[in-house]
Amino acid sequence: MNPLTVRMARWSARHPWRAIVGWLVFVVLCLGIGSAVGTHSATTADYRVGEAGRAETMAAEGQLERRSTEQVLISSRSGPLDRSAAETAARDLTARMRGLPDVAGVAEPVVSADRRVLMVEVALKGEERDAKDKVGALVEQTRAVGKAYPGLLLEETGSPSISKGVDRQRSDDLALSEKITLPVTLITLLIVFGSVTMAGVPLLLALSSIAAAVGLSMVASHVSPDAGVGTNVILMIGLAVGVDYTLFYLKREREERARSGGRLTSEALVELAAATSGRAVVVSGLAVVASTATLYLAADVIFSSLATGTIVVVLVAVASSLTALPALLVKFGQRQERGVRRRAERGKPARRVRGEGGGRVWAALLRPASRHPLATLCVSVLAMLALVTPLAGLKITEMSRDTHSRDIPAMRVYDRLNEAFPELRVTHQVVVRAEAARAGEVARALDELARRAGDDPLFAGASRVRTSDDRRISTLELKVPYLGNSDQAYDSLDHLRKDYLPATVGRVAGAEFGVSGDVARYADYPAHQNSKLPLVLAALLLVTFAMTTYAFRSVVLGLIGVGLNLLSAAAALGLLVLVFQGSWAEDVLDFHSTGSIGSRVPLFLFVILFGLSMDYQVFVVSRIREAVLAGVPTRQAVLDGIRRSASVVTSAAVVMTTVFVSFVFLHIIEMKQIGFVLAAAVLLDAFVVHIMILPSAMLLLGDASWWPGRAAVRTAAASAETSDGRPMADVR
Repeated sequence: MNPLTVRMARWSARHPWRAIVGWLVFVVLCLGIGSAVGTHSATTADYRVGEAGRAETMAAEGQLERRSTEQVLISSRSGPLDRSAAETAARDLTARMRGLPDVAGVAEPVVSADRRVLMVEVALKGEERDAKDKVGALVEQTRAVGKAYPGLLLEETGSPSISKGVDRQRSDDLALSEKITLPVTLITLLIVFGSVTMAGVPLLLALSSIAAAVGLSMVASHVSPDAGVGTNVILMIGLAVGVDYTLFYLKREREERARSGGRLTSEALVELAAATSGRAVVVSGLAVVASTATLYLAADVIFSSLATGTIVVVLVAVASSLTALPALLVKFGQRQERGVRRRAERGKPARRVRGEGGGRVWAALLRPASRHPLATLCVSVLAMLALVTPLAGLKITEMSRDTHSRDIPAMRVYDRLNEAFPELRVTHQVVVRAEAARAGEVARALDELARRAGDDPLFAGASRVRTSDDRRISTLELKVPYLGNSDQAYDSLDHLRKDYLPATVGRVAGAEFGVSGDVARYADYPAHQNSKLPLVLAALLLVTFAMTTYAFRSVVLGLIGVGLNLLSAAAALGLLVLVFQGSWAEDVLDFHSTGSIGSRVPLFLFVILFGLSMDYQVFVVSRIREAVLAGVPTRQAVLDGIRRSASVVTSAAVVMTTVFVSFVFLHIIEMKQIGFVLAAAVLLDAFVVHIMILPSAMLLLGDASWWPGRAAVRTAAASAETSDGRPMADVR
């Protein structure tokens, strides 16, 4: 019985226009339905993890959660500040702000210690995540007051305006990324195929897959909320795998066309490609989906959003390669056949179709592995392990707003705010839940806590104790005069959690308590990820082993696949540490080192790379196994399979690397790190692992590569016969 890939290709080949129109209708429907239902964005509650998350939940229960705030700085454009004019402007601004429907309150103006800046703080209503959508009205009022007082400089900052600035910068960065990626991808495909038409097919299918995936992700967001990163990952992964899957299929069809010499029709050639590369695409896609799904085990809304976007776009890319692509290949093939006939009628020879390739360059690259497999294996593995060594100094932190680019205007004002009002740099919120009858006892304990913190130079003052209407929830805010990513800020959190709270609130019978705030979030998020990391990695290794073993019916290749994926991921992560935790590459890559790696980067790297590396592994080893099934000795099958697949794997790696490298040009440091490490991992995987290490290992193992037994390979060969009883090798 023919596999599903062949049956789908056959139908598309026989009804090409139906398949093409059907695909376009599918893309339009996905976008239409997605636009109709809209995106369900993650709420503030979805981001809560650890002690900080529990404290925020308790505060929200008593309606005592910290509100999003904006700070307006009033200073002189030149010379000393005119206090009278500044106070008049502050009153005007306060009146305007209080008249806005989304403003919860405006605090009394505060003057800086050097008397040069007057600050007005505005609190917003509603959820923290929605505040950036409301800040536009506040900025308009700030500008209006600034125009009314030309001698004064009014500047606004705050988490909402910074978030809005980051979103705008991310949008501009992605536009730049597309301008870089699309032309380079097209040029690469032109080099591979030598035809504008054939080069355009992978790109168009990838873009249509991305469009459909964006629509479907909107629908999926009602099951798994979107954290605002779904579109980013769909663009990044969609273009990479969309082009790769089409490239694998397209390249095989052209090989078969060159091999047949015009004896087979376009429909037959598409079926042959579907039986080989089509199956590899399906297995690769399922491997990416299965490995990415392990991100859900991290129990984190951002990773869940990344997983959903990746899974949706990969499945859509696989679907396009099984439906629209065979139809397009048939139409282009028929046009090519008509051209051949016309040239023949004119007495001209047919144009040569590029075939398998894999000439002198790849023969030279494979020479070390073929002649000295043990030495090549040892040297290559040692070189990869050398790249792993910087991992010993890996420092993982949550990237805070202090790491955002200063190209964002609100961030430059934020720096001036921190300079003028150092006591406002960090705020810890202590939240206590106890029986209503103990409210007085809780208040006294919090007062004692504030007194102890007041004697500590790490703190700069405290707010009054606030209590909910039902007297069950109480809060206290403590100020810290240090930046949120500083050692002193983290030390203050440790003192609070380990010393002051147990000695005060901890003595109230039955009281639950916790500390929230930006620094608490920055500390708790990496801790949460570290607690989930063993589970996710264990599931990832198991899934990778199972998928590889199933694809090739070999436990040995399953173990090799897991080992090579771990090696390439660890080497890429070591290279990331070497580049981004130091300062030597700052000017080259245009970033300011934080001395650390973003907390989401390592886990995202391992999961995505394990899936993407299956693309190359499935394609390469499928070619080798195909030759073995046809009776070719394992040694020759390894050399021929890698040589024949080398050009397409390299082309795919170049395309994928281009996509990832374009993210290095983004301003957001964590996105820079993700782009760099994925690009490095893909290059190492394609040019070291699959050109040096994999062939060396398989040549040394020989027939043992297919354990649990060559008999299984022979059985598979018998079942791989065509419908008329001839083996696949005879069809060629």
